[in-house]
Amino acid sequence: MATFQKKRERGILDGQFLIAMPGMFDTDFARTVIFVCAHSSDGAMGFVLNRPQQLTFPEVLLHLEIVDQDQAIRLPEKAKDFQIQTGGPVETGRGFVLHSDDYLSDSSIPLNDDLCLTATLDIVRAISRGKGPQKAMMMLGYASWGAGQLENEIANNGWLTSPASEELIFDRALGDKYDRALALMGVAPAMLSPIAGHA
Repeated sequence: MATFQKKRERGILDGQFLIAMPGMFDTDFARTVIFVCAHSSDGAMGFVLNRPQQLTFPEVLLHLEIVDQDQAIRLPEKAKDFQIQTGGPVETGRGFVLHSDDYLSDSSIPLNDDLCLTATLDIVRAISRGKGPQKAMMMLGYASWGAGQLENEIANNGWLTSPASEELIFDRALGDKYDRALALMGVAPAMLSPIAGHA
C-alpha cells in the first residue's frame, strides 16, 4: 500500500477517478467510482465515492466520546448532517476526512492544489462544532493496491480512468454517481464491454 507523506512520489494516477468496468465482479468494487489519493511504484490508495455508510456522524462522535448524548442532540445542523461513506474494504474501522484546502492541521496531507486528507481527531472536533472545511466527507475504510496491481487491473479492462471532478467527489447523491462519472467522459454504461480487448 502506498503510504502518505507530505513530500511523496506522485504517480500518474494521483488525483484520478477509477471507474469500475462492467466486468468487475468483486462486490467491493462493482459499479464504484474511486478517487485515487496516492499512487506510486509502491502501490496505490483511494476512496470509494459512491457507497453509503449506515453510521451517522453523531454516532461516530458518541463512539469516539467527543460528545455525550445531550451534546449530540444539540450539534449544529451541519454536523448532524455531515456525510459519512464507506471508503473501501481495508481498515473499515478507521476514519479519514477528505476535504477542501480551507482547513489545515499539522496532520493534513495535501492531495492536490484543492484537496487534503486528514485522519486525526482535530478535524472531527472542528466539524462537530460547525467549523472545519467548507467541503468535506468522512470515509470509513479505504481501497489499496500493491505494487503494480492497479496497473495490471487497468490493463486487464478492470477500470476506466479519468481526471477527477471535485464537484462529483463531494456530491451527496450517491445512487447515480457511477453513471455521472461515466457521463463526464462522454461514456454511457451500455457502451462498455465486459470483455477485455488487446491489440
